[in-house]
Amino acid sequence: MFGTDTKPAQTFVKDVTETTFMAEVVDASMAVPVIVDFWAPWCGPCKTLGPQLEAAVNALKGRVVMAKINVDENQRLAQVLAQQGLPLQSIPTVVAFYQGRPVDMFQGAVPASQVKAFVEKLAGLAGDGGLGEALAAAEEMLAEGAAVDAAETFAAILGEEPENAEAYGGLVRSHLAAGNLDQAELILAGAPAKIATAAPVEAARAQLALAKQAAKAGPLDELKAKLAADPNDHQARFDHATALHAAGQVEEAVEELLELFRRDREWNEGAAKTQLFTIFDSLKPADPIVVKGRRRLSSMIFA
Repeated sequence: MFGTDTKPAQTFVKDVTETTFMAEVVDASMAVPVIVDFWAPWCGPCKTLGPQLEAAVNALKGRVVMAKINVDENQRLAQVLAQQGLPLQSIPTVVAFYQGRPVDMFQGAVPASQVKAFVEKLAGLAGDGGLGEALAAAEEMLAEGAAVDAAETFAAILGEEPENAEAYGGLVRSHLAAGNLDQAELILAGAPAKIATAAPVEAARAQLALAKQAAKAGPLDELKAKLAADPNDHQARFDHATALHAAGQVEEAVEELLELFRRDREWNEGAAKTQLFTIFDSLKPADPIVVKGRRRLSSMIFA
């Protein structure tokens, strides 16, 4: 793991490979934001940007850490990450991870002032801005089924901090829990630009997409019987997975989608993988279903 003390600057910057990516980036980002610099020795802009990033990261003494990935030496890792949605067609590409998922990024060389602002913005994710207790209380209300009270609390937090991504995502999820899909969609459409692609907002967006699918899901028993009659009916398997998720059987839905991906990863323009990512994004990064599902999907992609 990365160090969090005040040792020499290099303590907070590490070279990461395909073997160490899960531990040093995904797992490490559960505790502290991790900035990943995708670079190559032949890349001219990388030689300027890399030192700027390292200086900005080291200046914060562990509030943010940095992983350097040489794409020439880790081509398979870069390919898998690109298949999972990261735009790594050109370098340098800098991606920030927090709570197990990408939360911000930029490409190409940028002025040192922008590099510093990017790093400092990421450092702020780990803080609660004084509203941590209110957020925790709202989440507890939502977990206990008090969706209306949770929505009111999240809205109050946004009154103090309009660009609080956790509160914004929580407000959307509260309306979803109350069955107000139209209101949830309106709130998402009005997300401030600075947080529109933040992880909590994207998670709420994924939950909305799944809720819409659930409203159209067919009868579970009928779809199960249809699939049993023809296991090679990919549409039936996909529909069965949708119905399983709508019924709250999330792990079973993931299993069906993984099986569909195993049978034909290109079916319907990669619909199985897309649906898996939607489900993963809707859950907490550390959820066992997400951890297990992502690893199994990655193993299939690598195979």
